[in-house]
Amino acid sequence: MRNLSYGEQRRIEVLMALAQDPKLLLLDEFTSGLSAGEIITVTSVLKSLSRDITLVLIEHDMDVAFELGEFFTVLHMGEVFAEGSSDQIRKNNKVQEIYLGEQQ
Repeated sequence: MRNLSYGEQRRIEVLMALAQDPKLLLLDEFTSGLSAGEIITVTSVLKSLSRDITLVLIEHDMDVAFELGEFFTVLHMGEVFAEGSSDQIRKNNKVQEIYLGEQQ
């Protein structure tokens, strides 16, 4: 695997996990260190998975999180302070301030 790009390594890791026929796939910062193109490719692979597989993502790239997620739990300083749909999370002033760098 030394000769593969980091993005290719990540795709192989996901494929190896999927070969086990999981019902749940936990991905922790899986886009960290990937180029924009690699993020698009890996995200596409995850979007194409069967709806029978539950994805649990720990992700700081909110564009990726919003593209893949349906329900969100937002933590800050180890505590849950927001939960809901992407629209609810995007509209939450505290989430905007802390994670999205915006205030409305």
